[in-house]
Order: sequence, then structure tokens, then C-alpha cells
Amino acid sequence: MLYWLTSELVFPPVELAEDWGGLALGGDLSPRRLLLAYRSGIFPWYDEDQPIIWHAPDPRFVLFSHKLRIPRSLRPTLNQQKFTITYDTAFHEVIRQCQQTQRPGQPGTWITEEMLTAYCQLHELGYAHSVEAWKDGRLAGGLYGISLGRAFFGESMFTRENDASKVAFVAKVLDLQEVGINLIDCQVHTPHLERFGAEEIPRSQYMQLLNEALSYPTRKGKWAR
Repeated sequence: MLYWLTSELVFPPVELAEDWGGLALGGDLSPRRLLLAYRSGIFPWYDEDQPIIWHAPDPRFVLFSHKLRIPRSLRPTLNQQKFTITYDTAFHEVIRQCQQTQRPGQPGTWITEEMLTAYCQLHELGYAHSVEAWKDGRLAGGLYGISLGRAFFGESMFTRENDASKVAFVAKVLDLQEVGINLIDCQVHTPHLERFGAEEIPRSQYMQLLNEALSYPTRKGKWAR
């Protein structure tokens, strides 16, 4: 049974989530509610014609930055330095491209206009960040997510050029490792991220790691490499 949220800023415990991960319906995408959700191990994921659906899956799909695996096929591209990587220079364009990217098995996008506006607000507040891969002055790929404490919550990525988003992802993970952010939330399993070392862990373990990560201060504001 999914719980209907009210105007009160509160979520039910993640242990009450359905087997498929759904926990609650409704509420809003205000910055305060979104930040509370991520701090509580919860994230929104829904389609345009649905109410907001809040998820807390078990198991949780995560990547520990020190366990990053770089596929052998990607190494020549990294060595050739085909792309220039930047942070937080084109957040709106990155999330818009993620919204418009066609994905196999998905008739539409889960990044609704409401979601796009909400995450742009979080970017302005210094919590949401983008990684851009540029080639010849053109945005070739990128990704975005939320940073809280020593946790990073990956949301989506896109690519216009072969390997562009992969290079952006590798750069991001290596830089997160450098600044002590080890927990990267990938939410639900994908074969693509599994190739880079992401793994499923019990939700209870994820919550313990998340609480530990949140005990550290958040690096707010625009990031730079």
C-alpha cells in the first residue's frame, strides 16, 4: 500500500515500501521536500500522467567510488583525451538533453517539466550538479545529480557522441573519490553501470552508509574540476 503525502514535510519509513520499491504518492517537488527525500533514502520517479511516486527500492544499486572499474574498451578514448570535462557550466542544457534522450524500452521520459524545474532550483541552491563533456566547443554528453554530505545521487545522463557520457561519468567518479565522496547512489540496477563496478546492496546497508555520509558537511555551490 502506497502512502499519500500531505502538505506536511514527512515521509513514511523506507521499510514500508512495496516490493517493487514504491513508498508514497503525492506531495510536491519543493527543494525542502526533495532534499528531505534524498536524506531519507527516497527519490521521485514517475511519468507525466501520474502523481508523484516516491521510491525506496530494496536492494539499492550503488557504486563505491574506490571500486570504479574502467572498461577496457573505454581506455583508448580516455587516453586520447577526446573530450573536455567541466562541471556546472550547462546544467539546464544537460538536464534538458537527458529529458529528450530516447531510451530503449521507455515510450517517454520520467523527467517531466515539473521535475526539470525542480532540479534546476536545486542547482541554483547549490545542491544539484552537472558534468559536461565537450568536443570542439559542442556539448557532447553529460550527467547530473544531487550532492549531500559525502554522498552523490546520480539521476540521469545523455550522450551525443560515442563514449562522451562514459568519459564524463569516469571523470566524476574519480573526482568524487579525490574529495572523499565514496557513496554514489545509482538507485536501480542497470547493466551499463554494472560494467563500471556498481552493485546491489541491501536497503538496510544503504541507509546505514547514507546516514554516515550525511554526517559530513555538503559542498554547496558551483563545482569546478
